[in-house]
Amino acid sequence: MALASEIPLPNTLPPRWLLKPVPEAAGDMAADTGLPLLLTTLLAQRGLVSSDQIQDFLVPKLASLGDPTVLPEMNIAVARILKAVDENQRVALYGDYDVDGVTSMALMHLTLKAYGLRTHLFLPSRMEEGYGLSMDGFARLFEEFGKPDLLLALDCGTTSIKELTWLQEQGVDCVIVDHHELSPFGRPPCVALVNPKLGADYHYFCTAGLVFKVAHALLKTRRVDFDLKEALDLVALGTVADLVPLIDENRLLVRRGLEALAQTERIGLRALKEIAGVDGFIQTHHVGFRLGPRLNAAGRLDTASTALQLLLAEDSLVANEFAVLLENHNRDRQAVELEVFNEAEQQLLAMGDLEHIPAVVLGSRKWHPGVVGIVASRISRLVHRPTILFSFDENGMGKGSGRSIPGFSLVEAIEFCREHIVRGGGHAMAAGVSVHEDKLEIFRERFSEAARRALSEEALTPVLELDVEVRLRDLSLEFLRNFRLMEPFGQRNHEPVFLCKRVMPRLPGRLMKEKHLRVMLSQDGASMEARWFNAPLKNLPKPPWDVAMRVQRNFWRGEEQWQLTLDAVRTSEAD
Repeated sequence: MALASEIPLPNTLPPRWLLKPVPEAAGDMAADTGLPLLLTTLLAQRGLVSSDQIQDFLVPKLASLGDPTVLPEMNIAVARILKAVDENQRVALYGDYDVDGVTSMALMHLTLKAYGLRTHLFLPSRMEEGYGLSMDGFARLFEEFGKPDLLLALDCGTTSIKELTWLQEQGVDCVIVDHHELSPFGRPPCVALVNPKLGADYHYFCTAGLVFKVAHALLKTRRVDFDLKEALDLVALGTVADLVPLIDENRLLVRRGLEALAQTERIGLRALKEIAGVDGFIQTHHVGFRLGPRLNAAGRLDTASTALQLLLAEDSLVANEFAVLLENHNRDRQAVELEVFNEAEQQLLAMGDLEHIPAVVLGSRKWHPGVVGIVASRISRLVHRPTILFSFDENGMGKGSGRSIPGFSLVEAIEFCREHIVRGGGHAMAAGVSVHEDKLEIFRERFSEAARRALSEEALTPVLELDVEVRLRDLSLEFLRNFRLMEPFGQRNHEPVFLCKRVMPRLPGRLMKEKHLRVMLSQDGASMEARWFNAPLKNLPKPPWDVAMRVQRNFWRGEEQWQLTLDAVRTSEAD
C-alpha cells in the first residue's frame, strides 16, 4: 500500500484501514427527509438524527446565533469598553502573532473605531518578547504609546498572573478576550476575563470568534453604524487557521465567512488572495494551505505587524506591497522549515525503531523557533506519536512547540513534567513549553513516561478511518448537490473519506509536476477522474485497486467540477 504525501521513514507503519459502521438511523432518515442514503449515513455518523437537526446543519442561519452576553464576564467587559468610549480613554490592543491573533486585533480595532475610539495596536515580537503578555512587551508598549487607561489582551493573558499583577499596580485596567486553558494558579487579576473555559459552553471558539461575540454584545448594548456581517471574512480566517472545531456557531460563522471572503471588499485580503492564487469560491483548505500560512509567515520569522497592516490596509498600492512582503516571508519560512525538518528527520532516524518509543522530543540550537511547531506537526503525523521540538538559544533556553495525537493531552503531560520546565501551556493537541538545555533529557524521559501511561499499543498504531463504502455510481448529481452543504470541513466536521473497492485505473495516467498522478478510475461502467498527490510512480500497486478517497469540488472557468483525491491505495484482495 502507498500513502499520498507520505515521506518514507524506516520506522513508520502503514495505517490500518478501519471502516466505520453504518448507523441504524440512516435508513429512516433517508426515508423521512428524501435525502440520499449515502448522505444521511454521513450525517448520522455526526450525531444528526432528526429532520430539524439536519436542516439546521445543512442550511444554518445567522439568526440562530446565541446571545453573546451569556459568555463569562461579557457584560463586565462591555461596560468597561463603553466607559473607555464615553471618556475617550487611551486604549491599547495587545495581541498574538498568529492568524487568530491578527484577525482578532483587526476586528476589535474596526469595532472600536466605529465607536469613535482610536486604539494603539501592539503585537509582540516572537524572537524578542515571545508569546503573550510579558514585561518586555509592556516596556515596549509603554515606550511607543505611553501608559494606556485600558489594555485589551486578545488571544493571550489567561495565564499571565504575574504580568497582570504588575499592570494592575501601574493603574492600568485590563480586559482579556482569550480561549486558552485556565491557569492552575487561579484567575488573572483583570477587570473581565471573557474566556469560555470559565463556563460550560462555547469552548470551541477561537479568539476571533470571541471578538465577534464581544462586538455583537457591544452592538446589542449600543447600536452604531457597523455591519458585523462584513467582518465575517476575518472571523473565518482566524477560526479555520486556529484549527478549532467547526461545530455549532463556529461552523455557521465559517460558512458565511468563507462566502464573505470570496467577495471581500477588503483591499488587503484581495491582494493576498491574488498573490496566493485564490480565486472564485473559497473553502477551508484555501485558508489552511494558502492564505493562512502567508499571514502566519511574518510572525514566525519576524513581526506579525505586516499581516495586521495588510488586513487594515486602505490603499491598494500599500496592500500590494504588504502582500508581496508576506509572500516573500512565506518562501523564506518554507526554506527554513525544510532545513529544520531535514535535520529533525536525521535525529529521528538515529533513534531507531519507534516501536518502544511512545513520544518524540527533539531539539537543536540551529533551529528557528518560529517553525518548530510546523515541523513538530509534520513529524507527529508521520510517526503517529506526540511530538515536541525545541529551539535552544545561545544561553541554552529552549522554546518548544508540541503536537499530539488523539487520546493524549499535551497540557496534562506538561503538568506531569512541571518540575523540569520553566513554563508551559496551551491545548490538548497543541502546546508550548520552555526548557533549559541541560534538562532536555530528563524532560524527554518524563514526557515519554506520561505518553507510556496514557497511550496503549493500539492508540500508537496509526488508523486510516473510512467513513463509508461507496460505488462510483453512488456519487450522483443529486448526492453531490446535497453533499456540498456539509461544508465547511475542518476539526470535528472532517472531510469524509470514502472507500471504493476494485476500481480499475486507466494507466499510465497523466503526470503532474513530475510527482503527482492524474488517472481515470472505472467501476461497473461508471468513471471519475482522480488526483493522487506524491504517488509512488515507480511502484504503483497492481490493479484492481481499493482506494481511500475524498470527493472534492472546485470551479474552473466559472463552472463547478467534482473530482476524486486519493489518500491511500492498495491492491484489491481477490474475491
